[in-house]
Amino acid sequence: MEIENGDELLKEVRLLREAMERIAGPRPAINDWNAADCFVWSPARAELQPVAKPNRVELDLIKGVDRVRDILFENTRRFALGHAANNVLLWGARGMGKSSLVKSVHASLVETAPTPLKLVEIHREDIATLPRLMDIIAKATCRVILFCDDLSFDHDDTSYKSLKAALDGGVEGRPANAILYATSNRRHLLPRDMMENEQSTAINPSEAVEEKVSLSDRFGLWLGFHKCSQDEYLDMIDGYARHFDLDMPVEDLHRGALEWSVTRGARSGRVAWQYIQDVAGQLGKSLSS
Repeated sequence: MEIENGDELLKEVRLLREAMERIAGPRPAINDWNAADCFVWSPARAELQPVAKPNRVELDLIKGVDRVRDILFENTRRFALGHAANNVLLWGARGMGKSSLVKSVHASLVETAPTPLKLVEIHREDIATLPRLMDIIAKATCRVILFCDDLSFDHDDTSYKSLKAALDGGVEGRPANAILYATSNRRHLLPRDMMENEQSTAINPSEAVEEKVSLSDRFGLWLGFHKCSQDEYLDMIDGYARHFDLDMPVEDLHRGALEWSVTRGARSGRVAWQYIQDVAGQLGKSLSS
């Protein structure tokens, strides 16, 4: 009888412990910076999830953005060496290689950096958890490029304040071993009508607009990406075709590329890549590196 009561007690204790663990939530992860060069931030467990095979292309394949490519590369090189460097906002036309450029520049420097150089992607919806991520980065011995793709804020979204503080406006400021790169279709990250609404209802309209615009001002470098010309578009096509050894007459390749861009209603690096994928499929080739 005592044994049965003991078993019941153990069962009750086990159930109580499980209930307390559910209330407490998952335990924080033990992050290993040596697990990979690239990570994705998962705030639920304060976990840096390693990315074994990042989705990126070689830097030389990114065409039509030579000037901003060189500026971003130099800024990143300085950061990798431990020198002063700026947070960067890459803004402008869709599909012109903003996010690809960030990942490719990191890949081109990761092997030669004197201190391990890591890339950590944070999703737009997790911006409010930036302070927790910054605490983890500040304790790391590596240097970290914090990357947010397609960053923008909508009406009634106050998480931009976390971003402002994390960039350099908080009491502690940005960790010396961290830098932030973000891509956006908007230069000021917030929709114009949102800023105009703030202006019309504020006691001091100019201060309301400055509060919104000052978010972009936290980025020391603004790199603009614009729609490419037909020649630049075809140059992208030629670069991909050479790299992947796609055996097709240039006239046919260009004619197909122009027809493809018309059906998509745009010319961009993304459209060029999609066309090259179609050509490779026609030729029975794989584009995996």
